[in-house]
Amino acid sequence: MKRSVVFFVCAVAFGGVVKPDLLQAAVAPPPAKAATGAPAAPAPEPPKKHEVDVHASVDRTAVWVGDHVTYTVDVVCKPGIDILEDDLSKDHLKLEGLDVLSTEATQQDTADGGRLHRFRYVLTTYKVDAPALKIAPMSVRYFTRRAGQRVQDATPAGDVVVPGVTLAYRSMLPDAQETYGLRDARATMPRSRLLAHAQGIGWALVIVSMAPAAFWIAALVQNRRRVVRRSKREVREQERASLEAARALDLSTVEGRRDAYGQMNTIVREHLRDACGVPGLALTPAEIEPALGRTKSRVPADQVTSLLLECDRARFAPADALPKADVCREALDRTEQILALR
Repeated sequence: MKRSVVFFVCAVAFGGVVKPDLLQAAVAPPPAKAATGAPAAPAPEPPKKHEVDVHASVDRTAVWVGDHVTYTVDVVCKPGIDILEDDLSKDHLKLEGLDVLSTEATQQDTADGGRLHRFRYVLTTYKVDAPALKIAPMSVRYFTRRAGQRVQDATPAGDVVVPGVTLAYRSMLPDAQETYGLRDARATMPRSRLLAHAQGIGWALVIVSMAPAAFWIAALVQNRRRVVRRSKREVREQERASLEAARALDLSTVEGRRDAYGQMNTIVREHLRDACGVPGLALTPAEIEPALGRTKSRVPADQVTSLLLECDRARFAPADALPKADVCREALDRTEQILALR
């Protein structure tokens, strides 16, 4: 090397011309001699493509309080490879200053036979003291798919990392402030005299507007059917008078017997209302028995039900099927026995 440099300097000093190829040959180092008998070094293998590719993105890089931001994670698996989706559930998200509103997971097959997993997380923040909003990286395990093998039984072949994201926080509140004056501590300004009376005038107008409704409700209450409370003596006298009026009917005729059964039906039902506290006028015979069972009354429920059913049949039966006079008198006797019990 030193001799080549000396030759070049001498040639320039004496005005000689040096050809570029000779100069390159002179300056270039001699080729290294290959070792005899040693095998040639193998060429390096091209890098192997990843079996799982992960991409993460957000639809906005800065948020205000209450804004929604969508964090999307795309996981592309090569043919025969799949991931454990549970590793990307919202429970595995590590958030700082953010809250999860909703999640969505979809998947579809790619053109080369692989599979694309897409996870969308809708996030928001309600904090005003967070210096930055962060989504920490996550680790996702993947495995080789085999026919008939469940995901729970698969052995992970490796894992990939989902990159994290940092969002800028924007707020109208100043940064690095210890307290936030959300309420004004200043005293209110005194109101004018006109505004001071406005509150009373407003309440008066409200009361006046409610007056028609109050009158309407009062009239409705007055028009409702009132239950007249009578003494036990008055109830017994009324029942006895009604029963005697039923006995006074001409039971030899069809109309007389039909009227007698109708009066017995009314007398027994009113007795249940006044003496037992059971709404007998509004219940069917089948409903009266359980209603009497919930009271402490001594009135036999089975006899009442049997008598009321007989009254219903007689009231609506044709003339040839109507009970005879002696049967009707027996029903009147049973009605009197029921009235004697309380």
